[in-house]
Amino acid sequence: MLYARDILLDIEKVILRDEFIILTGARQTGKTSLLIMLKNFLEEKGGNCYYLNLENPDYLKLLNSHPFNIFELIPEKKIKQTIFVDEIQYLDNPTNFLKLLYDEKRNKIKIIASGSSAFYIDKKFHDSLAGRKFLFEVYPLNFNEYLIFNQQYELLKQKNKKLSFHYKEKILELWNKYIIYGGYPKVVLSEDVDIKKIILDEIGLSYVKKDIMDAGIKNTDKYFSLLKILANQTGQLVNLQELSVTMGIAHKTLEEYLYVMKESYQISFIRPFYKNLRKELTKMPKVYFYDLGLRNFLLNNYNLPDDRSDKGSYLENIVFIECVLQKISPDKIKFWRTLDKKEIDFIIENEAFEIKFNRDSIKRNKYEQFEKLYPEIKLNFYSYDDILEKFYLWRF
Repeated sequence: MLYARDILLDIEKVILRDEFIILTGARQTGKTSLLIMLKNFLEEKGGNCYYLNLENPDYLKLLNSHPFNIFELIPEKKIKQTIFVDEIQYLDNPTNFLKLLYDEKRNKIKIIASGSSAFYIDKKFHDSLAGRKFLFEVYPLNFNEYLIFNQQYELLKQKNKKLSFHYKEKILELWNKYIIYGGYPKVVLSEDVDIKKIILDEIGLSYVKKDIMDAGIKNTDKYFSLLKILANQTGQLVNLQELSVTMGIAHKTLEEYLYVMKESYQISFIRPFYKNLRKELTKMPKVYFYDLGLRNFLLNNYNLPDDRSDKGSYLENIVFIECVLQKISPDKIKFWRTLDKKEIDFIIENEAFEIKFNRDSIKRNKYEQFEKLYPEIKLNFYSYDDILEKFYLWRF
């Protein structure tokens, strides 16, 4: 069964335009399912559509020989046809393939393609394809989608209503599972907790390993060791020099590993916000994961925040993920930290957010320096209960 995703509404706004459409994101986030749903959407409107999976070596060989060979794989028609190309990153030159078809054949064909990660698009899509494409990033499920995948239709009907105690308890129960096991569709669709862990094990090992191998990285053990270290350092500064010494690998190799992790949507970095170059930290980023289930797999810890030693960074990661799922680019998410270690967790345009597990631990006077330096930025404080209220309950 295919379940609707919020991103479909954005894609459908441009699906009838000439520009090609590319879906990218981590493996197992549901890109193939989205292609199928978009194919069904167009066919219901009378469109002529065909689906090609480039894991098929015969298709791959033919299209690598010349982009125009795509017309040998579909029936010849006088009307424009839409071709859904899955795993486009496997082409030797995806850029040339898309550019040539757009420039010379867009009156006959429209391409809607998926690529397993931005790593491939960044490495192989050396041409920006500016003006020729719309790029959509596919992330793990948000909580609203999580409810849909769990067929919580009665609960969804409570949107914009005052929630009863019963429904609040139900949301809390579902939210707890969501923040423990994450939003990978296959994980969400599995009801049994042990099966969820097995699937996360498969994603954390098999599919991440595919990214590693396709990137040409040979030392998979070092790569996984680094990923586990970063899981333990979530929300903390990433010091490349220290990591290089700890891992016993060259600085350049470390940068390559981090690049692949980032471009494969395993982790994300946020950069410091600063205006005073002499007093505010300006170099080291902080790291967060795009999915808490993957992070918990790496830590082998599936406890709720109450029972965790990393509850602070865990909450920060929840907020980071929610910001991304609300279409805030990680490039626009900053943090503030001075050389004497005064810190604000997140700054997004004219708002700042400090995350604490307990409301009682929030000491407003600790942030007077920031408020004096940046009076134009509104400072917000969120505890664990506030996060649940703001990001989830308020939507109902």
